[in-house]
Amino acid sequence: MIHHISIAADNPLHVAQVLAELFNGKAIPFPSHLGSYVALALDTYDTMIEVHPHGTELRPGIDIDEVQHQKNPHPSAYTATHAAISTSASEAEIRLIAARKGWRVGRHNRAGFFDVIELWVENHLLIELLPPELATNYLAALEPQSLEKLLAEAV
Repeated sequence: MIHHISIAADNPLHVAQVLAELFNGKAIPFPSHLGSYVALALDTYDTMIEVHPHGTELRPGIDIDEVQHQKNPHPSAYTATHAAISTSASEAEIRLIAARKGWRVGRHNRAGFFDVIELWVENHLLIELLPPELATNYLAALEPQSLEKLLAEAV
């Protein structure tokens, strides 16, 4: 289970606030990195997304216990990083928020197994949202017995 992830955004506060709205949660400053924010879902899993300024890279420090936050002056706007996240927001609510922000959004099927709502945060970062009805299908498709059957058919 993923309890938190970190992402980069051009406007970390704004993105954290929108994510918090989707989670019916709260956005707060990230205590140890100036200019970063955290979207808290305030759920039973303590789900949160750290939102750092675009170009922030996490690198190992010299000391084994150290993590350095460094700025890459020439970052790409895109990344392979994405996440599928359950939300209490409905598909209609997600679409309204996306329209209000001018962010790309669409419902897409994943290989016939389940649907996700693709929300492109700031139109360059993919977050797959699972409203309650889609989360149920996602969890059913990926539960162990379903996966075993899928893997057996793939061989």
